[in-house]
Formats: sequence, C-alpha cells, structure tokens
Amino acid sequence: MPEAVETMDGWYCLHDLRKIDWAKWKKASEEERRQAVDEIKTMLREWEEVSEARDGSHAFYSLMGQKADIILMILRPTMKELEEIELRFNKSKFAEFTTPSYSYVSVVELSKYMSKPQDNPEDNPGVRARLKPKLPEWDHICFYPMDKRREGNDNWYMLPMDERRQLMYEHSLTGRKYAGEIKQIITGSMGFDDWEWSVTLFAKDVLQLKKIVYEMRFDVVSARYGEFGPFYVGNLLKTDDIPAYLAV
Repeated sequence: MPEAVETMDGWYCLHDLRKIDWAKWKKASEEERRQAVDEIKTMLREWEEVSEARDGSHAFYSLMGQKADIILMILRPTMKELEEIELRFNKSKFAEFTTPSYSYVSVVELSKYMSKPQDNPEDNPGVRARLKPKLPEWDHICFYPMDKRREGNDNWYMLPMDERRQLMYEHSLTGRKYAGEIKQIITGSMGFDDWEWSVTLFAKDVLQLKKIVYEMRFDVVSARYGEFGPFYVGNLLKTDDIPAYLAV
C-alpha cells in the first residue's frame, strides 16, 4: 500500500468571495451606504491590528470578470475564529448589498516530502513562519482550488512515496524561479471542502501570475496528475480606497 506523506498544518483559512448588488447599492440612501462603508473599514482595521500582533492575517482584493467582485481571505489559529469573522461579516450592513459567490475552507499546509526522517521541520523558524504567514499587500492575487488526479494509471495516490517525492521536488524548482516575484500560500482542504487543496498567489506584476501557472503546467505533477478548478484574479483593495471603489 502506498505511504501517505505527513503534513504540517498551520492557521485555518477562509476564502469568502462576493458579488456586489450594484443596483441595490445605488438605490440605498447616502446614510446606508456610509454606514456600510464605515463597517467594512472598521472590520478591516481591526483585522490589521490582529495581523500586526501576529495572531492572524487577511487579504482583501477586488476581482476581475463576472464570477465575483471581491475576495476576502482570512487566516486564524482556530476554525471557531473563522466562523466568528464570517458571521460578523454576514451581519454587517455591507453584506446586505452582497451575495455569496464562492467560499473555501482549508488550513495552511506544508508536506514533509523533502524532510529527512530524523528531522523535525516544525522546529525551523522559517517553516513556522510559512505555516502562520503574514499575507503580503501586493498588487495582485490569483486563487484557485485543485485536486490530484485519481484515474486509471494516472492515480497520484497509488504512486510510491519516492516517486511522489521526486515529482514534488521537480515542481518546487519551478516555483523557486519566481522567488521575490510570487508569494504562494498552499492550503489543504481534504474533509473541509470540495477540492483537496487551494492555491493563492500574490504578485506585484500581474503577468507573473500567468507565467508561473503556465510554466508549472509542464511539470509532470501538474501535466499528468493535476486537476484545477476555477481561477479568480484581482487587484489589491486597500482600506482607504474602499470609498472610491464603492462610489456611485
């Protein structure tokens, strides 16, 4: 029987994607719109304090295309905290003008494919920082869910550990080419959501998102064993820029 790789798990993660009901927003009174904007700005500033205290992190971006208008990514030490944030957001005035488009529940994950049996990578400060990351305020985001294929001879879960380790190592070499250009957060979601993992990429240059996804398509681990869900791409929405974004 193939051996399961051990994983290291960090902060829990919620991706909350919404569409804005612009027609309803335009019909709202100035007071209602002001209250909605003030509430979302207050929440974001409170979350910024949490991030500064290293008790969690978040990202807030506007999205391109018709699948959704905004994406909120939240990282917290417990699933309960994610629920409290989601509930508070749903009860806010701003949420009255949005409809849920997509959501994803997961946990920041690193595998031990590259670890030696005698090592404990969680003792490494760099590893701990990756399990509890501070999300960058870079200009662009790309988010998508993915699976490993389980079809006929292309069954990832039937491969020997050594073969999976080698394929993941080769895959990691592609990612390293984009150091400083791309920040990648991998979260695991088996038993949490409909896909097995999610990938969130942050970039200063939006074209780098296309380049890394394209180049990784040629890695065997993606070309033969990867299954991908919808892609969402967008632009950083800073707290102080929200009034202009919502202005009508």
